[in-house]
Amino acid sequence: MKLKLPAYGGQAVIEGVMMRGTRVVAMAMRKPDGLIETIHEELTGIYQSAIRKIPLLRGLILLWDALVLGMRMITVSANAQSGEDEKIEGAALYGTVFISILLGIAIFFLAPAGAGQLVETAFGWNAWIGNLVEGLARLALLILYVWAIGFMPEIRRVFEYHGAEHKTINAFEANAELTPKIVAKFTTVHPRCGTAFLLTLVLFSIIIFALLGPLPLLWRFASRILLLPVIAGLAYEYLRFSSNHIESPLMRALIAPNLWLQRLTTREPSLDMLEVSIQAFQTMKAEEDRLTGINPQ
Repeated sequence: MKLKLPAYGGQAVIEGVMMRGTRVVAMAMRKPDGLIETIHEELTGIYQSAIRKIPLLRGLILLWDALVLGMRMITVSANAQSGEDEKIEGAALYGTVFISILLGIAIFFLAPAGAGQLVETAFGWNAWIGNLVEGLARLALLILYVWAIGFMPEIRRVFEYHGAEHKTINAFEANAELTPKIVAKFTTVHPRCGTAFLLTLVLFSIIIFALLGPLPLLWRFASRILLLPVIAGLAYEYLRFSSNHIESPLMRALIAPNLWLQRLTTREPSLDMLEVSIQAFQTMKAEEDRLTGINPQ
């Protein structure tokens, strides 16, 4: 029987990688002087609370916490690159997170909803077609956005570190030795990726919003906002289920679009980037083992 491993995950940051376990988060960054700086901290109590066992709710709360945690780690890594005089922290940091979320909802949910309503009004089409147009517009916006930002040199490097993070997790789950040359042989895609979550969320939204039928514009906007947590919870549960049944040929076929989209958000990393990712993972794993009493040193 195959031993079930912890569902470790991570995220690319500016010139580095964040790795999150069940108790500890660690981040390794390549500083301007070429040295690797590593930091770690214990996760908030929500990761050990009973809430994380409640379907739908666990996904929403953990993903929200991960979003805030991820933004904070990105800011820390950006501060490490920019120097002491340009740090973003405190109210400015959380204000940035809040504005980013509002912009994301406006661009990827409210704007397509408005487009669907416009199509229904202008062409006299029924609500089913309008909702389909809305969903396809949302999907096109997501793919176009991810594709376009990949041409920016700074984002391309983040995508390379994203690939390094995936390769490291894949190597660990395959019980391979974590050295840059060995880890480099693994794929840059992973079924639990945040990109997969976004695509799943968009696809679920097409189905759920279509079932609502015709709505006045204000109610249409309100439904897209109010149902977003529900759709996010469903998307999380789907990814959790698909990851636990990845050996199934049917499940592999169903998650193929998720893996395809990751080709846009990951790039082949250099050995130097893999070194950073491996250090982040090993720091996180060592602290997890220390806290749980496994191989304490």
